[in-house]
Amino acid sequence: MEVCSSWWHRWVPLLPALVDAGADLLLGSACVVCGLPGRVLCPGCRAALPLAAEIAWPSPTPSGLASPYATGPYEGALKAMVVGHKERGLLGLTRPLGDLLAVSVAASVDPEVPLVLVPVPSRPAAVRARGHDPTLAMARRAARVLRPDRDVVVARLLRTRSGVADQAGLDADERHANLAGSMAIRAGVARRLAGRRADVVVCDDVITTGATAREAQRALEAAGVPVSAVGAVAATVRRHAIGHKVPNSRPSLSRPPGTE
Repeated sequence: MEVCSSWWHRWVPLLPALVDAGADLLLGSACVVCGLPGRVLCPGCRAALPLAAEIAWPSPTPSGLASPYATGPYEGALKAMVVGHKERGLLGLTRPLGDLLAVSVAASVDPEVPLVLVPVPSRPAAVRARGHDPTLAMARRAARVLRPDRDVVVARLLRTRSGVADQAGLDADERHANLAGSMAIRAGVARRLAGRRADVVVCDDVITTGATAREAQRALEAAGVPVSAVGAVAATVRRHAIGHKVPNSRPSLSRPPGTE
């Protein structure tokens, strides 16, 4: 018995490394941040991820934008994770990215008020090409993380209209023009919003110019759904430094029934 116990204590600490080695051998996977063979995000890089979020205003800030929060600049580990998840289909990053989104959401609103997370909608063609909806997946993970402490649901309230071009390579003015009027609330949703009070948070992976979040906010508020905040994993560095304080309080609203 003592021999078995000694063997167990000797080998158990090595199991994660053995699993990573097996994954590298079978799948050829490696950490998207440091390149270590094994998991798509190694334990060391995961342990180094941000544990807090701060306000992250774009510069210039779109008029009327709800307070946006992010866990850090869109560079280094955060950028590698977002790109890997969105463009390379590394679904193993959904959990850590969703955990980061949960940090931003938690920092943005009153912990005592129920939450409605509204993911920014992806173009249907992009979802088909990628084989998944990255922002929706992150929002669902964030909701699971937050649920033990509060009432939270994910609500796919928004849809995209046709004619929206890919945002890559567009400057701030071009992004705003491209997205103007590009989102709409799903039919029938506004009629079901009466009842329970909740904070609505628009969720996205990255805050760049704020154009996407502001358009999502416009579409929601046009249907009578006030937005409390914007939550994201990261924010680009061409803006006010993270933590720059700009007063911008927003109202709460009712929780939509029949949400996820």
